[in-house]
Amino acid sequence: MHKKLIISVSAHETRVALLESGTIAELFIERRDGSDIAGNIYKGRVQRVLPGMQAAFVDIGLNQAAFIYVDDVLYDNLSDYEALFPEDDTTPVEEDEDPDTTPIASLDRETHIENLLTEGQEIMVQVAKSPIGTKGSRVTSHISLPGRFLVLMPSSDHVGVSRRIEDEVERTRLKNLILTLRENHIGYIVRTAAEGIHREKLIKEMGFLRNLWDNIQNRFHRTSAPMLLHQELTVSLRAVRDLLTHEADQLVVDDR
Repeated sequence: MHKKLIISVSAHETRVALLESGTIAELFIERRDGSDIAGNIYKGRVQRVLPGMQAAFVDIGLNQAAFIYVDDVLYDNLSDYEALFPEDDTTPVEEDEDPDTTPIASLDRETHIENLLTEGQEIMVQVAKSPIGTKGSRVTSHISLPGRFLVLMPSSDHVGVSRRIEDEVERTRLKNLILTLRENHIGYIVRTAAEGIHREKLIKEMGFLRNLWDNIQNRFHRTSAPMLLHQELTVSLRAVRDLLTHEADQLVVDDR
């Protein structure tokens, strides 16, 4: 099956399509109005806690307040936010990645939003869903940082391997490598593109992602809310990072 990655740029939006034998398999659209902020990380300030909805509004510096549910609030160490965990239904991780992850600190059924957040509190959040119309973005404090071969999950000690890597010997090799190389029991997901990758490349990417996380934490402690701490790549760069090498045989771009 021939796969082609198409990137089309216009004055108002960028469109990325993955074609499989001429049929669109995946389509991504990024508009120029800046509304696509999924994956961005912010230092926000809690505006209002809603016990009846078990949720809260968070000011992240946009026209509309962001919305966070109780299950998306980190339960342990709320004061320092040094351990954050990505939820598999909101993380920017691809669908082929292993969602079998276990947070260091999990919520029990008796936990209430008013016991976790207070008005005026400053928290680190990541955008899970971009704002639509008059509806603000949905955010989570379960942070995840995707790279080319790995996804860093600061609050999980789990190491998962993409389900698309089917060879059990390779799966075991990759998992054991990460378990040996990681520091402080930080969690990782090994992405599909890591199949066959040598140890040195994994070491380099682990170092890059750890430095990125350290920089985000440093900015969190140095700045006042609301503040953008980390901006996700554009849709075209994400496509090159995530799809080009493993998924596509050809890349076509209509903009220099």
